[in-house]
Amino acid sequence: MIEKSVSEIVLKLEQDYISGVGTLMSEHVRYDLYTDINTIYAYLNSKHITGDKDSLGRDKPFANIVLAARNIWFRATDIDRKDINLTATKAEDIVAVFLLNVFLQNWMKKKKFGKFLNLWGIELAGFNSAVVKIIEKDDELDIAVTPWSRLIVDQVNFADNPKIEILELTEAQMFDRYDKEKVEALIDAETTRQLLDKRQKDNKSDYYKLYEIHGVFQLSKLTKKESDAETFVQQMHVLSFVSNGKGRSKKDVEYSLYSGREEYDPYMLTSLLPSTDGSISLDGSVKNLFEAQWMMNHSVKSIKDQLDLASKLIFQTSDGNFIGQNALFAIESGDILIHQQNQPLTQLNNNSHDITSLQNFGQQWKALGSEIVGVSEAMLGAQPKSGTAWRQTEALLQENYSLFEIMTETKGLYLEDMLRDRIIPFLIKKGSNSNQVSATLNSFDIKKIDNKYLPFEARKRMAKKVIDEIIETGEIPQDLQEREDAEREGVQEELTDMGTKRFFTPDEVGELTWKELFKGLEFESDIDITGEGKDVQAMYATLNTALQVVNNPGFEQNPRAKLIVDKILTASGHISPLELSAIPEQAPQPQPQTLSAPNGGQVDAGLEALQSNQQ
Repeated sequence: MIEKSVSEIVLKLEQDYISGVGTLMSEHVRYDLYTDINTIYAYLNSKHITGDKDSLGRDKPFANIVLAARNIWFRATDIDRKDINLTATKAEDIVAVFLLNVFLQNWMKKKKFGKFLNLWGIELAGFNSAVVKIIEKDDELDIAVTPWSRLIVDQVNFADNPKIEILELTEAQMFDRYDKEKVEALIDAETTRQLLDKRQKDNKSDYYKLYEIHGVFQLSKLTKKESDAETFVQQMHVLSFVSNGKGRSKKDVEYSLYSGREEYDPYMLTSLLPSTDGSISLDGSVKNLFEAQWMMNHSVKSIKDQLDLASKLIFQTSDGNFIGQNALFAIESGDILIHQQNQPLTQLNNNSHDITSLQNFGQQWKALGSEIVGVSEAMLGAQPKSGTAWRQTEALLQENYSLFEIMTETKGLYLEDMLRDRIIPFLIKKGSNSNQVSATLNSFDIKKIDNKYLPFEARKRMAKKVIDEIIETGEIPQDLQEREDAEREGVQEELTDMGTKRFFTPDEVGELTWKELFKGLEFESDIDITGEGKDVQAMYATLNTALQVVNNPGFEQNPRAKLIVDKILTASGHISPLELSAIPEQAPQPQPQTLSAPNGGQVDAGLEALQSNQQ
């Protein structure tokens, strides 16, 4: 077996990627990932892929219909940071999962995860697929969206093939990331920022083009030992090439800035509408409108050409003296028009033709494009026709958004994979300390945490005071319960003064480190992504029904009623039955006693006692 070097693999993958040959998916379907990506970028920026002028030098308008569709996809599939919650699957794990959720929320705030979700969402809305890069380095976990314009990947099998990311870094950035001596060897050759096809982006020469490649390669590429040629491991390499002036070739000078093993592939392919065979699918809001966008541009260009021609004053004559002259220009210049006798001078009929037909033709393609990407006029903000009932428009919107609910669900499943496979294990691994964390809670969470914290903290404080008293007096106090109750009241006052803010350390809930408290919770907790579209009216009706049931006397003693309420709450997806069961039952209020008066009337015993105390 001939072993190729990493640089040869990079150059081969780059050449195949930009060659334009593409991939034959079936007998009549060929995909060219490189061309599709560049076309999507062009259309999103209202640029023609054949130039901005026609063969006669006339401007070509761009009637953009893809941008509105992309924005609707982005808005309809949006997931926010607040929509991500961890829920317990076991009653005994409620507090631990809640605290893990605090860790998760703090990490998302620190890493500006909300910005990532927006960037990820808009990339998915435009391309249907997006590549997420998750890297753990220096006790930190970073997550980002890698633009398609910087990637060289295999369209048919993304997961099992090498991924190349194009980096353009300054000298300072390279010194910060890589070995100093290797960087110094590279910066002697200045380069400029380039596209994948080697065209320069600008005239800046202080940027260096690097190839960061991740994949499973022979271990011998790292060890340089022939005995390791049959062992394959996940690796990362960073290369740069200094051109010999003849384009990329094996004769180019190669610079290796980094090479080493890595624990896992940092790239994850995500999609709103994924393909069934695992290939990269760009069939989204823009690519599905390629044909409609081209026909819209064609219609608008035809209308523009007709209107431009109709706006001109064109004359015709048989007088040879006017050959090659512009009569309109001559008049505007103040020249005197001289015409021979008996020679007619008439205006040419250059009125516009049937523009209405062209407009209708364009609208047909626009309507077809909206149907293809699932966008209705109501979603675009168009006013309903006169006489249309609002309930009908609302039903239409709900039907249109049902497709986006499926997309949002798929997006949420990919997000769940990121959390369960990368983010939560990192948080658990990082939690090998007992550092304090803080959170702002709602009333239910405050009560849930305080109920766990109060008895533990009260006993701890009481025990410390009792031990000090025993050491001082040599006697064991007998009023331990009264002391614990007093300590509990003191702790409760301190918590009340904090308002909705709470501070946590793992020993306050009975463990030594966060890692011990969170052990196994990545598998024992549900990840709830609540960003999908909901029928709010139906949700409120469901919760109202559940509220009426739980308010009925004897609910806790009726197992059938409890089962029905659990089913209702589980179906609504907004309140867990575990949360309901975790709420401590309120002690029954004593019924006021009544005493028989001599005159046969009834006297409230509580009122009588109060009056006697006042006397």
